[in-house]
Amino acid sequence: MAQAQALRLLRAALMSAIVGVTLTACGGGGGESSGLLGGGQNPDPAVQDFPVAYVKRPLLLDEDGNLMAFDVRDPTAFMPGAELFIRDRASASAPERSITAGVFPNDAMGNPPLYDVKDLSSSYDGKQLVFAMRAPEDPNADDDEQPTWNIWLYDVESASLRRVISSDITAEIGQDVSPHFLPDGRIVFASTRQREAKAVLLDEGKPQFAAQVETRNEDALSLHVMEADGADIHQISFNQSHDMDPSVLADGRIVYARWDNARGQDAFSLYTMNPDGTEQNLLYGVHSHDTGPNGEAIQFVEPQELPDGRVLVSMRPSAQQSHLGAALVSIDTANYIDHDRPTFANAGLTADAQELLVPGNVDLTNAPSPRGRFASVAPLYDGTDRLLVTWSQCRLLDPASPDPLNPVIIPCTPALLAMQGIQEAPPLYGVWMFNPTDDTQQPLVTPQEHFAYTEAVVMEARTPPAVRLDKVAGLDFDPDLVSESVGELHIRSVYDMDGTATPAIATVRDPALTTADQRPARFLRVIKPVSLPDDDVLDIDNSAFGASNFMREIIGYAPIEPDGSVKMKVPANIAFGLEILDANGRRTSQRHVNWMTVKAGEVIECNGCHARTGTTATTPHGRPDAEPPSANTGAPADGSPFPNTDPTLFADAAETMAETYTRIHGVPRPNVDIKFDDVWTDPNVRAKDVSFAYAYSALTTPPPVDPGCVANWTASCRIVVNYETSIHPLWSVPRLAADGVTNATCNSCHSPTDAMGAAQVPADQLDLSDGASPDEAAQFNSYRELLFSDNQQDVVNGALVDLLVQDTDANGNPLFQMDGNGNLILDANGQPIPVLVSVMTSAPASAGGALASPRFFAPFNAGGTHAGWLTPAELKLISEWLDIGAQYFNDPFAAPPA
Repeated sequence: MAQAQALRLLRAALMSAIVGVTLTACGGGGGESSGLLGGGQNPDPAVQDFPVAYVKRPLLLDEDGNLMAFDVRDPTAFMPGAELFIRDRASASAPERSITAGVFPNDAMGNPPLYDVKDLSSSYDGKQLVFAMRAPEDPNADDDEQPTWNIWLYDVESASLRRVISSDITAEIGQDVSPHFLPDGRIVFASTRQREAKAVLLDEGKPQFAAQVETRNEDALSLHVMEADGADIHQISFNQSHDMDPSVLADGRIVYARWDNARGQDAFSLYTMNPDGTEQNLLYGVHSHDTGPNGEAIQFVEPQELPDGRVLVSMRPSAQQSHLGAALVSIDTANYIDHDRPTFANAGLTADAQELLVPGNVDLTNAPSPRGRFASVAPLYDGTDRLLVTWSQCRLLDPASPDPLNPVIIPCTPALLAMQGIQEAPPLYGVWMFNPTDDTQQPLVTPQEHFAYTEAVVMEARTPPAVRLDKVAGLDFDPDLVSESVGELHIRSVYDMDGTATPAIATVRDPALTTADQRPARFLRVIKPVSLPDDDVLDIDNSAFGASNFMREIIGYAPIEPDGSVKMKVPANIAFGLEILDANGRRTSQRHVNWMTVKAGEVIECNGCHARTGTTATTPHGRPDAEPPSANTGAPADGSPFPNTDPTLFADAAETMAETYTRIHGVPRPNVDIKFDDVWTDPNVRAKDVSFAYAYSALTTPPPVDPGCVANWTASCRIVVNYETSIHPLWSVPRLAADGVTNATCNSCHSPTDAMGAAQVPADQLDLSDGASPDEAAQFNSYRELLFSDNQQDVVNGALVDLLVQDTDANGNPLFQMDGNGNLILDANGQPIPVLVSVMTSAPASAGGALASPRFFAPFNAGGTHAGWLTPAELKLISEWLDIGAQYFNDPFAAPPA
């Protein structure tokens, strides 16, 4: 939302406070929210000595006078008017003072500044508070020139406040939110700075920019770390959508919320990583997003570890909401990877991993929530199970209120909640100490109409987590890998599907039992999502994406060893995915929908693949400590070679074939070409399998890769397949016709005109000629013909027109034109006039992949009508283009501006 509009909404909200709202029975009320206001309870001396900090903000209204909705996917939204307060004692009677008052001056009219504050987090000694704050709107600046979110630090003992990054220029480079102290004193936070990702863009020959999330509507947040004085800012996570809400587990790992949105997944799950960005792994929740309190679709955000080791999350709705509320849920992540999916070591557990910490009906929709609403939660570390929460009682607009402009607000009761059309009143969030053990709570900050307390933390000393030191080249990492800006990937077997291998690994790895042609998995393709800038950097039309709504690059290829194992180098500091290919270089696996990453020098290993559906789909995957053991047990324990393999490839116990080969010959870099050489078969057992290659050098059209990457792959090498420059030129390459004499091109037959210029029906109703499409002028007609259904055509009176046939009813009877009375309409000859309809032809190719495009490839198979017309290298190029999505452009900077 534009900042000017946000200010208008704020003024409307503040004006509404003048009107006033009447609340009756505010101290009691029936329903599930009664008895929770703490009336008559004595202050708790156990927490009074600790300061408590909290955010107070006005409830903003939209242009229709309704509460402004917000979205968990928009963590940098600006909600002006917030203020940060602190009380030296966690008591309702303690005086409050504003921490942020006076930071920003009044505006030119003398009005107080309207800034925003959020994401409070205290240090482990309880002496410092770190938070995100955004300066007021600049009325003289455009939306893209407004102030950014910055990280601020408050010291309790000195009562001093400072911005962590002192330089105005450095502070305004990106949006900085969600700060949290690391146990070594540094700060981890979420930011759109994308420092290392921008450096990769430069290596790719692109300008530096902040990449957009996969919905392409805002810059993506990634996790960064900096010193407490703002020095040494560096990026540690690499995702295509938001990584946010970091906190630290007792073992020193960072737990955070990751937005997985490849191919529209739209799910925030919990992930972990070390503070240096290594060992990024799923923690919880990929298959648990339908577990809202009342079956709502939900997201897991704001994770924090509870003293007992469970992870506390704010479960928020997937849809936009105006009430700011969440369900407070503790998760047994030690024993579960999803709510109904225990780790492999705990198979057989039947309890639900998730526990609602607040009993009763907490509704996350925009319907009234009988148990009230919780805007935030922070655990206490004082030996109790208590939580500091911001809470609003369930409140309704009295349907009998005589004045709709000044409605009476009443507490919820079962009878009122059952009324048709009953409306929820605006929330009234205060700060409360909640005890889930006995379901009681005490007020610390009294709520105020038209305002909300949305965050609160107790600044108590607590035991800090373990410190995990950053890994160092030469000590923890191979310095050569670091200098190459790569890590290593080891897959024990692509045949391992959740701990079960099909086909049997012992069979496919034995050359005496299985030839290379009989192995279903032959090559691994590494792909990379293309970072896309906002419209200010590059404004491109949606037509640039073509049949997909994303762009992809190819990093390179590696052979899959006979046992299904792979070991290869991969670029550091990028998001990447994996695809398994057959002998033709065509994807046989599902598209990877969770991005992986490695740091320079890091070596990561995974057991194998995961089934999204079927009998093994519920087996834990994506978290090393949760998965079943690898199905590939590796080499014999005595160190002898794998059966019937080259004896020079001697194996160590339990090694995969990839480990054995790379230990002897080195870990390979990706290859931009697909190459196969039989290095395993013992020639004394049988003849080696025939070598082959699909090389870009065999193309007569421009290859989609820098020639330097063919001979010397580096971490910045990319295969970029754009339809206009990489695929369309194939249709005009001269080819020897069946008579062995005539040179022909694909688009000589697949054309709307013959050699003499007369109209003709394109062969197989497929037009591969040059020229813009009548359906999308920004795309070649051949592109649309390949990938989109079209009307069949015919030549009538020397002109190419859509083919029309008589329509029939459901029983196959021919249909004729009828007038309004149901009578036949006759032509000049007294004959009924047929109802004519066009005939559709299906697209021969599919953006779903090469194997989903049999109509296109079948003619080129052995014995097909076009066998031999396209070379193996050309078929491989078309296959990889279809496999990654059949985009029109995969380089946004090659696309014409919008």
